[in-house]
Amino acid sequence: MQRRFILKLAAAFAAATLFATPAAHAEDTIKVGVTGGPHAQIMDVVKTVAARNGLNIKIVEFSDYVQPNAALASGDLDANSYQHDPYLQAQVKDRGYKLIRIADTVTYPMGVYSKKLKTLAELQPGAKIAVPNDPTNGGRALLLLQKQGLLKLRADAGLKATPLDIVDNPRKLKIVELDAAQIPRSLGDVDAAAINTNFAMEAGLKPKQDAIAIEDPKGPYVNIIAIREADRNKPWVSKLVAAYHSPEVKQFVDGKFGGSVIASW
Repeated sequence: MQRRFILKLAAAFAAATLFATPAAHAEDTIKVGVTGGPHAQIMDVVKTVAARNGLNIKIVEFSDYVQPNAALASGDLDANSYQHDPYLQAQVKDRGYKLIRIADTVTYPMGVYSKKLKTLAELQPGAKIAVPNDPTNGGRALLLLQKQGLLKLRADAGLKATPLDIVDNPRKLKIVELDAAQIPRSLGDVDAAAINTNFAMEAGLKPKQDAIAIEDPKGPYVNIIAIREADRNKPWVSKLVAAYHSPEVKQFVDGKFGGSVIASW
């Protein structure tokens, strides 16, 4: 009798454990926002790695830079992985988002591309150069053009330089500000364009062989994972970072993108 009772008790405990497991995993399901291209591809590998540690990642893909932070701030996402820290800090300041950086991810060196020129030396006076119209990527593009000797910015312009900060423009270049995601489609309408690597790759451009000038990868523009400040101590945060910083993800980045995207952890 006692043996039968013990067996029933053990069976009940096993059943309770079995049915409790999905609920526990459900608590470790998060939504992560990414932009299309390499960020989405990398996160798909992160998802596989994270699943082995009980973290289920639902990937939500966006086609612009604005919505992933808005969605994160509103609670529609738990994290996002698509931006560098200067862009996040600008969004926090301008929109009051309570978002924080929790980990570095990869660097996408910005490049200058052209359908009309083979070198920047061929730029004629009055040539049109497209740059992103958001403050941080626009400033990044102008700093790249300055490093190439095409223009000079005010000494205190910093990372958020705008065309108004140009103090010397010997070739009278016309800076055309466009949405970052739209610049590859407008490449034929300008003489050259500074394009973020993820959008360049989506358009079939290969930074290492197609860019006529490229940014130094050792700069302030490493990409990051962002979350809401209130979530910083939640258990899934460390699981997400560990999955991203895993050897499998680094191997994927190094092998897939041929140096156009660089693991930065």
